[in-house]
Amino acid sequence: MDRVIVISGGVVNDKEFLRRKIEECVDPVIICADGAACHLRPLDIIPAYIVGDMDSVDEETLAYFTGKGSRTKVFPKGKDETDTELALMQAFELNPDEIWILGALGGRIDHSLANISLLVMCAKEGVEARIIDETCEVFVVEKFCECEGQKGETISLLPLSSQVSGIILTGFEYPLIRGKMEIGKPCGISNRLMDEKGTISVESGHLLVIRNFGREDSI
Repeated sequence: MDRVIVISGGVVNDKEFLRRKIEECVDPVIICADGAACHLRPLDIIPAYIVGDMDSVDEETLAYFTGKGSRTKVFPKGKDETDTELALMQAFELNPDEIWILGALGGRIDHSLANISLLVMCAKEGVEARIIDETCEVFVVEKFCECEGQKGETISLLPLSSQVSGIILTGFEYPLIRGKMEIGKPCGISNRLMDEKGTISVESGHLLVIRNFGREDSI
């Protein structure tokens, strides 16, 4: 399977953005984390699965989707996992090449940080995953990646491990040769692509990459 789309329950200001991203994929399997199903109802898009403790989705919406063929996986309210984590675990069972996570940012900062941390779980599962919203895409590098975008786009790098070492950046305004980043020293903020592609290599640790769409700094 090429791609699974996980819809999380964060803030979605532009629901047509969800439609556009889903339409970019060819027959994706869509998995909603609990109340994220409410994002899809106005778009008349039917998820394959709705997963979670069902404390955020109303009964009428749930009945609507199950009547359209969506499968539900209901978990106890006292679970240890977040609903988005459970949705990703369901995605892993489908053996995708890639997972897009939409609706994962905005709103409560603890939820956003929790969703970002789940990118490490995806990396450990050997599945390429990225969080995408209207302003940016976020993913983790633990070995190598080609970072594609527009010339001049702002790319920020932050460690998700206590330390990330052996970092090599090429094609960026500020290149790096066997550099190190550690939590508490955000020296990787607001780098820029010098062309439409740059490369990032990491020897150890998990490096968070935030590609900001457009060219304006946010700081």
